[in-house]
Amino acid sequence: MIEQPTLVTERLVLRPFTLADADDVQRLAGAEEIADTTLNIPHPYADGMAETWIESHAYAFRERVRVALAITESGVLVGAISLRLDLGHARAELGYWIGLPFWGKGYATEAAVAMVGYGFEELGLNRIFAHHLARNPASGRVMEKTGFTHEGFHRAHVLKNGRFEDLHSFAVLRADQS
Repeated sequence: MIEQPTLVTERLVLRPFTLADADDVQRLAGAEEIADTTLNIPHPYADGMAETWIESHAYAFRERVRVALAITESGVLVGAISLRLDLGHARAELGYWIGLPFWGKGYATEAAVAMVGYGFEELGLNRIFAHHLARNPASGRVMEKTGFTHEGFHRAHVLKNGRFEDLHSFAVLRADQS
């Protein structure tokens, strides 16, 4: 059986989550500011949700549908990053969140560069795409710094907390990396 990867950057270790991370995931991802700027993180983040999410990772990796890793710095959990895989089309969707106390330190960009490299080099992907809510321009800056190209703006594309949100789309191709 292939193990979930561990990726090492200059400052970070991206590693598989363990159940020992659950309290930190609930605390960090459960912050209202994180839920407000991401599409799929609920608020409040109820007890047991982190454990359920973490327990889903090994199966999702084995089934080749998702790679989800903890972003850590000096052993401290600072966020999460994932690729939602569509290997039949050699593509994946990049997603990430960084805990509020760690914003503005470049962790998302550093982790995204590593994950994109893993996607192209190890998974044989051709395309990696990502989206961000229009009112979260910091996420768009991460995508740009990671080499993604802005591909579109979708008006009132998603429903978040009872209101329609505009969405920006970005992507990077394997060919862009040369």
